[in-house]
Amino acid sequence: MRAEIAIIGGSGIYSLGFVESVSPRTVSTPYGESSGISVGEFADRKVAFMARHGAGHTLPPHLVNYRANIWALHTLGVKRIIATAATGSLNPNFEPGQFVLPDQFLDFTKGRPSTFYEGGEGGVVHVDVADPYCPELREVLAKAGKRVGLKLHIGGTYVCTEGPRFETAAEIKMMRRLGGDLVGMTGVPECVLARELEICYSAVCVVTNFAAGISRKKLTHAEVVDLMGKKAEELGKLISAAIPEIPRERNCPCSRALRGARAEPSYS
Repeated sequence: MRAEIAIIGGSGIYSLGFVESVSPRTVSTPYGESSGISVGEFADRKVAFMARHGAGHTLPPHLVNYRANIWALHTLGVKRIIATAATGSLNPNFEPGQFVLPDQFLDFTKGRPSTFYEGGEGGVVHVDVADPYCPELREVLAKAGKRVGLKLHIGGTYVCTEGPRFETAAEIKMMRRLGGDLVGMTGVPECVLARELEICYSAVCVVTNFAAGISRKKLTHAEVVDLMGKKAEELGKLISAAIPEIPRERNCPCSRALRGARAEPSYS
């Protein structure tokens, strides 16, 4: 079974209860094994679900096989991805328990393969990520959030760190000065890889805590997973309200991301 829409579940989100006729899928990729995928139906749409960290949260953020994950969804025919993520807040207006639809990112990852295009037969591609998240998909999510009554912030800069450790207070101070609003460990290169395959990608970030140096409390992963579990029902309401409203035809730049991006060989 192919799928047109994919949901990537972050920490604490390991299934989607509203999707029907779910069946597991195994997809081989040139980049190794992807996280597990299940495909089902909702609102007359084919929907795939992937738990980013694997069943039972066995994969730390720096060891997630992002290329295999995105390639597997591409192989299934996915054109749009809604990705959930647990995040710390750098912005006092973004409070724990609230939702954010980011529109920019800052990348502080270090050792992750971040492109499908590494020369050779694949060529060299310089994809435009000036606006890394799909504006059309974000608008659908924003309207759905309003309909279901969620406290949802539209726009914000997501800072991606390597993990798996949390950040120091000094790092958080730097990120705030650079304009960061949220901090997490998984959004990059996930969204960039989606853009390289012309897949629309929008993130739904759940604020689980204030970041180091802002909060005086010790940060623990258990607290993050606990709050994400409490927010799972609201996430389900948001995503299930959004899916029927996603246009069948895409009218966003994501679908044309590779036009003019490929470097032409020079023989001079």
